[in-house]
Amino acid sequence: MLFGAGFLYFYENDGFMKSLLFFLLPLLLLSCGGKNSDTGQNLKVYLTPNGKGIQSGGVQLISYVHGKDSFSLWTKTVGNNPKTRILLLNGGPGATHEYFECFESFLPREGVEFIYYDQLGTGHSSNPNDTAYWDLARYVEEVETVRKALNLGPENFYLLGHSWGGLLAMEYAVKHGGNLKGLIISNMMASCPAYDRYAEEVLGPQMEPAVLAEIRSLEAASDFANPRYMELLMPHFYEQHVCRIPVKDWPEPVSRSLGQTNQSLYVTMQGPSEFGLSGKLDLWDRMEDLKKIQVPALVIGATHDTMDPAFMEKMAGNLPKGSFLLCPNGSHMCMYDDQERYMSGLIHFIRETEAGRFKISL
Repeated sequence: MLFGAGFLYFYENDGFMKSLLFFLLPLLLLSCGGKNSDTGQNLKVYLTPNGKGIQSGGVQLISYVHGKDSFSLWTKTVGNNPKTRILLLNGGPGATHEYFECFESFLPREGVEFIYYDQLGTGHSSNPNDTAYWDLARYVEEVETVRKALNLGPENFYLLGHSWGGLLAMEYAVKHGGNLKGLIISNMMASCPAYDRYAEEVLGPQMEPAVLAEIRSLEAASDFANPRYMELLMPHFYEQHVCRIPVKDWPEPVSRSLGQTNQSLYVTMQGPSEFGLSGKLDLWDRMEDLKKIQVPALVIGATHDTMDPAFMEKMAGNLPKGSFLLCPNGSHMCMYDDQERYMSGLIHFIRETEAGRFKISL
């Protein structure tokens, strides 16, 4: 269970609120954008970083060509800091960028630019509806396409991957580490076989024996569509290890993102079970290859995570410039259920890296 993508229901969008911002913005610019107004000039630079064309709120569709096929990849930039830019890789596999929306409450006020990105087959990006595209090497190629299109490089490019996105970030950093300024691996182990063992030997036995036996029985029968499967997992697994908030109170961006999960992508890469892997990723292991990643790196884990926090701390030790952040009250979604610890640690790591320091105490 890289990310608990079995959560496929729960939230319905209440509709879109229209705004008069398009009308009020020119008045705002006229009132503060005089020739000698630094505030006005800064606002103009923030709103129109390239100074050309019709602005779209930071949204950019990136052309991606693979073989004979062409696709569009959706990205949205928030903020404008050419020195500190974070590309976000969400989990799943198959969820959307939207659960990262909590970052808007923390990073902009720190002057940190970040970029939402829906991977192929998810969210607003193209969906080829072809399992041949659900492939780790191809996703690495896709991230590199996005990097080039957004002019990201070693002078400014931080890559933050959560869950499956963390796996993808590690794979990218091993192959293209020279393009990075910093790496953040959030809630992902560097070995899928080790994750399987943790799920089997630690997470499973934490459940009530009768509950675990019924879950195992449903999985053995491949009866994953049975409503009883999720009825058992929600209180006994999701609320304990995915997001330690009652499901009825889960943050809306989390419910919205997981409710759009591409099940074809999830099952192909992860497998249908919420315990362990049986898909394409089941043998993936980069623990020893972390030594090849030479940029400052932060590994984030949580005490109640689906991933082994002790293993993730060891990962930081394998990274030449690695640091570890533990969220003691959090789980897999500790950007929500241990939010202050997560965000303060992330911001501290970025500040220290910008100052040229690593092996950061958190």
